[in-house]
Amino acid sequence: MDKFWICFVPLFVAVDAIGVLPLFMNFTEGLKEGRVRYIIMQSVLTALIVAILFLAIGKAIFRLLGITIADFMVAGGMLLFAFSLRDLFSIDRRRRIGDVDSLGAVPIGVPLIVGPAVLTTALLLMNNFGFSITFLAVATNILIAGFVFWWSKSIYRILGKAGAKTVSKIASLILASIAIMMIRKGIIAFFKI
Repeated sequence: MDKFWICFVPLFVAVDAIGVLPLFMNFTEGLKEGRVRYIIMQSVLTALIVAILFLAIGKAIFRLLGITIADFMVAGGMLLFAFSLRDLFSIDRRRRIGDVDSLGAVPIGVPLIVGPAVLTTALLLMNNFGFSITFLAVATNILIAGFVFWWSKSIYRILGKAGAKTVSKIASLILASIAIMMIRKGIIAFFKI
C-alpha cells in the first residue's frame, strides 16, 4: 500500500484536478447539464484509455521512434504553453472550445487530465513500481478529476462568474509556468545524455 501512495501523490499533483477545474468550467459554461455530464464521462473514459495505452506501449513506441523522455517533456511543454497562451488571451469562449461533441476527449481528457506531465510522471513511476500500481494510481486520480468536475456547478455557484473567470486565467498562467518548467527540465536532460 505504501507503493500506491508513493505513486499516487506525484500523479495527484500532475493531474491537478483543482487547477484544471476553472478551465473545465470555462469550457462548459452555458452548456446544458446533460451535455456537461456527457463531457465528464467522455473525458474520464478518454483519459483512462490514453493512460493505459501509454503505460502499456509508450516505452516501446519511444524506443522505436528514438524519442527520449527529454524529447517528450519539451514537446509536451510546448503544447501546454501554446494551450495556456490561447486561454490567457482568448475572449470568446466559443472560439476556444471548438467541437462540443469531442470536448470531453480533447482538450479535457487529453491533455488537461492526462497530459505530458501525467504521462511522463507515470512512465517514470512505472519503471520503479511496475504497471499495476502505477495504473491504479493514475486511474484513481482520473476518477478524482471526474468527481471534481461532477460537482463543478456547485463550486461555480460559490465562486460566481467573475471569480470563475479570474481563477481560470490564473490556472492558465500556472499551466504556462508548468509548461516552461517541463521545457526547462527537458533541455537540461538533453545535456545530461
